[in-house]
Amino acid sequence: MSGHDFVSSYDDASGIDAADQQTQITEQTIEEMRTIAARYPDPRSALLPMLHLAQSVDGRISDAGVKACADVLGIPTAQVNGVVTFYTMYKRRPAGKHHIGVCTTAICAVLGGDILLDHMEKRLGIHEGETTPDGEFSLERIECNAGCDFAPIMMVNWEFMDNMTPDKADELIDKLSAGEQVQSTRGATVVEWKQAERVLAGFDDGRADEGPSAGEASLLGLKIAREHGWTAPAEPHITSRDEPEEQK
Repeated sequence: MSGHDFVSSYDDASGIDAADQQTQITEQTIEEMRTIAARYPDPRSALLPMLHLAQSVDGRISDAGVKACADVLGIPTAQVNGVVTFYTMYKRRPAGKHHIGVCTTAICAVLGGDILLDHMEKRLGIHEGETTPDGEFSLERIECNAGCDFAPIMMVNWEFMDNMTPDKADELIDKLSAGEQVQSTRGATVVEWKQAERVLAGFDDGRADEGPSAGEASLLGLKIAREHGWTAPAEPHITSRDEPEEQK
């Protein structure tokens, strides 16, 4: 194999749409980025939420979004791009109005996650990492979402959809396509992906208290412990060599 034929396993160039230079970022967006940066003792710590804000405007991390973040923080665009291409939540190609994530890690995979992902690819007519031509849906294989007691898990715009099956997934897609309101099984009503991204940037949309804070399966152990009067053992007192004798 010649040198120019080699493609690194870590080459993310295929995921970057450098040809699309359109942007909706305005001076108001940049001012909001400054507001985010002002929350942190070290402004560059604000890069992650600032990138979510950029996505909430452009539907992806555009070159203009990268430059805006770099200018506000006073860092090179290469450093911003390094962060963008490291974290999978940042998209260099436009995500759909509804971003579908299917977990295929361990327990979810055992309980049907791979089957669910395959079904979603066929239903939407796209592969993971792609967006439908009409811009309605994008699809992603996601890692563990810490919802193993509700496996297999799907997410829509980062909201949980628990105990999913292909039939439930079809019903969900039908409702989203029809513009019907969809409620997360353990969270808020589903909004468009750009709106969800603005929340991740730190702008409250007033929906934090929608839905249960924890599901029944997550609380089952606590319920059984209370029924039996079980409590955690007391923490043992560990003495130190330097502790005064009268305190031992």
